[in-house]
Amino acid sequence: MRVALGHVETFDDDVATFARQLGLRGVQLHTPTNLSTDAGHWRLDELVDLRRRVESHGLVLEGLENVPRAHFDRIQQGLPGRDEQLESFCRTVENMGAAGIPVLGYNFIVTYVWRTDVAASGRGGARVTAFDLARVSEGNALSGYKLSPSEELVAPVTADELWANYRYFLDAVLPVAERAGVRLALHPDDPPVEEPIGGAARIFTSPESLVRALDLAGGSPAWGLDLCLGTVSEMGGEGAVDAVIDTLAASGRVCYVHFRDVVGTVPSFRECFLGEGNLRPERVVRRLADAGFDGFVIDDHVPAMLFDADTWVGVDTTAYCSRGRAHAVGYLQGVIDACR
Repeated sequence: MRVALGHVETFDDDVATFARQLGLRGVQLHTPTNLSTDAGHWRLDELVDLRRRVESHGLVLEGLENVPRAHFDRIQQGLPGRDEQLESFCRTVENMGAAGIPVLGYNFIVTYVWRTDVAASGRGGARVTAFDLARVSEGNALSGYKLSPSEELVAPVTADELWANYRYFLDAVLPVAERAGVRLALHPDDPPVEEPIGGAARIFTSPESLVRALDLAGGSPAWGLDLCLGTVSEMGGEGAVDAVIDTLAASGRVCYVHFRDVVGTVPSFRECFLGEGNLRPERVVRRLADAGFDGFVIDDHVPAMLFDADTWVGVDTTAYCSRGRAHAVGYLQGVIDACR
């Protein structure tokens, strides 16, 4: 088990320096701006160049997550054009395998991550995000984020339709991923509420639903989980996290971990610093280790501390390399080292 610098949106020399100063050996990139999007897939030559650039700084490119929304939205919603998007997605997977990048994270959240507040007050006045189901009608406070839909849905999307669309997706991409040697890591729905939000249902909202997703994969070794601890904590605190670790980590299905937490569970919660939320981080790390997890862990969302830019609204390098992120990474390094 190791800590990597995660959720990086632009890899540049400053991000590489930040990672090295934190003592990290790997990075994971999130819809990276380093890759062009006009072809409908990520190009092989650009993927190779990106991996080599990361390696030139003495780092490992652990994986990528979340292709651009325009490459995936018809797949999620089952709209005309999804077969063309699936063909392009498979091209991305093949190119990642050829480029030597082993993990691709993805989500099936049609209206993406939803928050009702992006400037809630956390410990000591640090800025954190929050969600309250009773305030959903006010809109998504993250609506300006690049993976959130910029337009209303063509039609409502039900849970049954989403399950059918997900099976269609798996049937098309898992054989390609197996041949390419790439693991596909599913992110749970955040927030994990049963009620439709923004016109779309959410289906990956419980530990049981994640097991059902694995069942749909038919035993494919390419299917895996991006274990977002914060999202699973939103489902039911540490008990929900333990259930996922005991079923999916113990069977080798957790590709990597988003290590964050919240105070409270759905229908209302707020994000927080590690160690003050629903989870005891040291217990979670020990349980992961006992389950045999040996992948990478990233810091994911972090509070914005004094003098930090807002780490959700601002996604440039200056905002990304923040005090809040350095605190989270250092906390994780200490906990993991203490559990060895």
